[in-house]
Amino acid sequence: MNDRTTALAEPVMDDVLTRPFTGASPYDSYVHASVLNSMQHPLTDAPDEMGFLVTTQVMELWFTLIVHEWRTARVAFAKDDLRAAMDALVRSRRALTALNGAWAPIAALTPCQFNGFRAAFGKASGFQSAMYRHMEFLLGDKSAGLLHAHRGDPAVHEALGETYREPSLYDEVLAFLHRQGLHVPLHVRERDMTGPYTSDPGVVEMWREIYAGPQHHPHLALGELLTDIAELVTRWRFEHVLVVRRAMGAKPGSAGSAGLAWLEQRAARPVFPELWEVRGDI
Repeated sequence: MNDRTTALAEPVMDDVLTRPFTGASPYDSYVHASVLNSMQHPLTDAPDEMGFLVTTQVMELWFTLIVHEWRTARVAFAKDDLRAAMDALVRSRRALTALNGAWAPIAALTPCQFNGFRAAFGKASGFQSAMYRHMEFLLGDKSAGLLHAHRGDPAVHEALGETYREPSLYDEVLAFLHRQGLHVPLHVRERDMTGPYTSDPGVVEMWREIYAGPQHHPHLALGELLTDIAELVTRWRFEHVLVVRRAMGAKPGSAGSAGLAWLEQRAARPVFPELWEVRGDI
């Protein structure tokens, strides 16, 4: 028997691997794959609808992980644990990279392909995603109106309301840096946390001091990690714009929004704005 024949032979199976499970497999009991794999219910015969459903559901799972990591980082900053906070942010950066890659299965839908199933989801729209709204609130992009939209689901509304009222991830970053001896203006630290975060000249100056200082400073590494996250979020938003522009052009959104125009407006909103502005001051 030659080496090629040996390589193609039936692999030897350990008895443990072929022994019948008692009920569900340990893998399924932990991962709940059978539950996940039972949640795709296309409403049309359009061949592209399954890819649209799976892509959307995968993104929801990435949203969940990113929210988990940002909350972990927020708690760590509140405890002045920079290492734990940075670790969580690094993990979220990896998750954001994977989230951005999740567009691929539906990125090239033509209008005819999209129209093959678009009517089936009625008034459903991605901007209704509660977990994505948690993401935006954690970034400091708070909106009472978008919170109000979820009042019909009390459990979802209550959970989202907590994120709305709590300090954002960026608020905790600024509070941490102030405790480390950097000057964050009082009006920024004591602002109404339910309002959207907007750029402040005093915070730009704080970041300027960091970026103009030693290049090995840990706070500079924090600034660059936050910039990575801001860039990945922005890229996801603009990728969303491109997918919609390619599939449906400037038609109104399914939930009555302005569609492409609304997405373009949201995509233009800066994430951690002072980290971008400071680069022109160095």
